[in-house]
Amino acid sequence: MDQKSKAEAFAALHHTGEILILPNAWDAASAAVMADAGAKAVATSSAAVAWSHGYPDGDTLPLPLLLATISAAARAAGDTPLTADIEGGYTDDLGTLADTIKAVIEAGAVGINLEDGGRAPELHARKVEAARKAADATGVALFINARTDVYLKGLAEGHAAYVETTRRAELYRAAGASGVFVPGPSDPDLIGRLADEIKLPLNIMLLPNLASASRLQALGVRRVSSATAPFRQAYATVANATAAFLADGDPAAFTADAARLGNLNKRFGA
Repeated sequence: MDQKSKAEAFAALHHTGEILILPNAWDAASAAVMADAGAKAVATSSAAVAWSHGYPDGDTLPLPLLLATISAAARAAGDTPLTADIEGGYTDDLGTLADTIKAVIEAGAVGINLEDGGRAPELHARKVEAARKAADATGVALFINARTDVYLKGLAEGHAAYVETTRRAELYRAAGASGVFVPGPSDPDLIGRLADEIKLPLNIMLLPNLASASRLQALGVRRVSSATAPFRQAYATVANATAAFLADGDPAAFTADAARLGNLNKRFGA
């Protein structure tokens, strides 16, 4: 499947009667494992990608490392569409952002997350608009998931947070966003009201107390992302297994579940 077809297929996943359950990878191997498990699409987690390279989340990862990770993950995922979390785009300069968007598409992504963070929403709307124009110029219908951090960063409280989130969502929709990502909420009533008010497919982030995917679907959510949960789970397993191995060299610490992955050398083409 070529990239334009993958982009169309990925966008269509947001407009069916079924919620898109989206696992977040951080490298080629995790993207391959998720695609092989049956994921309809795979995302990257900005934090997990940054951590895997030894950087903190928050627009600090060097762009070449991001692009190399996207390229490797997209190649490993094969025909499974890949969407990339590019944080705030690593710049507020619109021209530089346009170049970054084109490079992200060239690396193989068919969607992006672009977050406002602590930025003024009007600036973020201009960034969404610049990203849309840059993507359209490539001929790939990039799915721009505009993320607003009102709840995640506590930029407002109570009803004011709802009002500000929906205001930003409309700004980003008008600027050319394809979807809106609102990480932080877990209350079903709030999520339902957000889904009713926001006029684009709503993406919610996995949290320990979040409702089931079927319940979120009934509330009007179109996409739920695992965020950093797979990375944390994987590395917690590594940490626990390493501690057990260091304790007495027990081979079971690293071999108990290893066979479940199959032959990775064969998976990657050897």
